[in-house]
Amino acid sequence: MFGRVRAWGSGHRRLVDGLAIAPLLLLCALALPAYTGSMSPGGRALGIPGYVLLSAALLVPLIWRRARPVQMFAVIALVCFGQWLAGVQPIPANLAVFVAMYGVAARCALRWAVAAGAVVELGLILALVRWEVAVQPIAVISGSFFVLSPWIAGIYANTRRRYLESLEERAERAERERDQQARIATAAERARIARELHDVVAHNVSVMIVQADGAGFAIGTDPEQARQALQTISRTGRQALAEMRRLVGMLRQDGQEEDYAPQPGVAQLDDLVAQVRRSGMAVEFSVGGTPIDLPEGEQLVIYRVVQEALTNTLKHGGPGARARVEMTYSGREVLLQVTDDGRGAAAPRSIDGHGLIGMRERVAMYDGSVRASPVPGGGFQVNVRLPVSRAA
Repeated sequence: MFGRVRAWGSGHRRLVDGLAIAPLLLLCALALPAYTGSMSPGGRALGIPGYVLLSAALLVPLIWRRARPVQMFAVIALVCFGQWLAGVQPIPANLAVFVAMYGVAARCALRWAVAAGAVVELGLILALVRWEVAVQPIAVISGSFFVLSPWIAGIYANTRRRYLESLEERAERAERERDQQARIATAAERARIARELHDVVAHNVSVMIVQADGAGFAIGTDPEQARQALQTISRTGRQALAEMRRLVGMLRQDGQEEDYAPQPGVAQLDDLVAQVRRSGMAVEFSVGGTPIDLPEGEQLVIYRVVQEALTNTLKHGGPGARARVEMTYSGREVLLQVTDDGRGAAAPRSIDGHGLIGMRERVAMYDGSVRASPVPGGGFQVNVRLPVSRAA
């Protein structure tokens, strides 16, 4: 609701600024009888037309106090000075000069705020000299306090506004840098894998192709040469396989040797959940819909997404965090939701973590989508939509 009010106010600033001076208008209206038929010491009374015109000259410029604060203050100060020269007694609308000073202090540089405060203080002294029979120190001190209060409030508002703007700018810059770092990391990882694959595969496969062509031509006329070519193909294939294993081992981050167990799939989700439970975190796992046989690639994607989401909960969820994994077979797609009740947006994020990036890339290979975001009130949620391939 407050967001709507703020948005409406941003779109109707002139109207909001006009409504803000309504209390002063009401005060001027209530004081109209007292200031049109009496005379103060050293001053002369105003008629109703003069009172209305002077009040309008002092209050109407306040409408531009946010758009043009310096010009608005200058107009009101000049009107007050003209009123002093003419010997017209102060009226409630003269309070506009304090509102104008606050606007300058709240929206302009410090030098303009100091200048506005000095002008108002000088005007106060001039008013005391003219309309006070004897200027008492206590009157000057109390009047100066009345000037300093809105001036200090304006300085504080200005400082706080600039601080909030700097925080917003810093947050936007951090978000841009984070996205840029993620793109750089993704591009660098892809480039490194592409280089490694090219170095490992291109030469060996080229040799195997050449040897296979040679064996095909020589198999009828020179069996010995064909046999040597097949031996070269076998040796080169083994070498390429060893290089590929080395590449996979280099890409692994845990430093363990590569094992040759089958890739995990949907059937191993129960084991994964049990493993996380043994680590001390409570996890609920449910499957809905009618299960279907999925290709191994899609099963591996589902397993890795659940594994990464639960790992993030263990890392960032905090003590006592609980997780819930829901997998639903829905027609031609599989819906996956992993939710936890941990720290959510308050959890510290690692600047070099690429788990969510890898998760999105795995799902994107099968034309799926991933949405990962903090949950209002605490926690984090990962939603995955994975279309079922025709092979299923």
